Amino acid sequence: MAAHSMDPRTRRSRAALETALRELIAERDLSQIAVSDITKRAGVNRSTFYEHYTDVHDLAAAACTTVFDGLVAASPMAVPPLNAEGSPTVDLLPDLFAHVAEHAPLYRALLGDDGSARVINHLLHRMAVAAHVRRVPAGATAPPEPAVEDPVDIPHDPAAAFVAGAVLGTVTDWLRRDCPGTPEAMATALWPLIIGAATAAGWGTEDPRAKGPGLTNL
Repeated sequence: MAAHSMDPRTRRSRAALETALRELIAERDLSQIAVSDITKRAGVNRSTFYEHYTDVHDLAAAACTTVFDGLVAASPMAVPPLNAEGSPTVDLLPDLFAHVAEHAPLYRALLGDDGSARVINHLLHRMAVAAHVRRVPAGATAPPEPAVEDPVDIPHDPAAAFVAGAVLGTVTDWLRRDCPGTPEAMATALWPLIIGAATAAGWGTEDPRAKGPGLTNL
């Protein structure tokens, strides 16, 4: 249900439940959180919970949408224009890893061994959709507009899925190791691989702002 179509009571109930889950995730593993824990913290009854969500994992995906959107926005699903030396002019990876570090307890709870496969798939799908609808395919001069509003309707795009999986896999490994190094160090290690994947996928194009061919930013 879209936020703008919800009545005020529904919005309040969903906000209370989502806030309660975020607070509980900071205290314990997702697998240790029951519907009763959430409803007690939110001050609502179980019937209200099941009016909006099927289970804890369903709520987890909804409760973390805002944070997920931040990760998707920071994720380099394609690479930016190259300069005259052949190096990218903008590197978004430090922002990505800084974002993960800022929300490390939440991501670790949801993406770790005791997390939610449904949430992982939800995030992976969102990142792949972003890669597909926002990248510039070879031969284009501007980012294409999404053909449909429903992400489920995008065509199969193995390259977008590959890059999304590589980014998310690296994020998960970094969290598992307690985020060693700085976001800048992680960017230095991963950035050439992202460029190589994008180039191999044919995501290069002529950048009208540059004198030579380049790769266009997500």
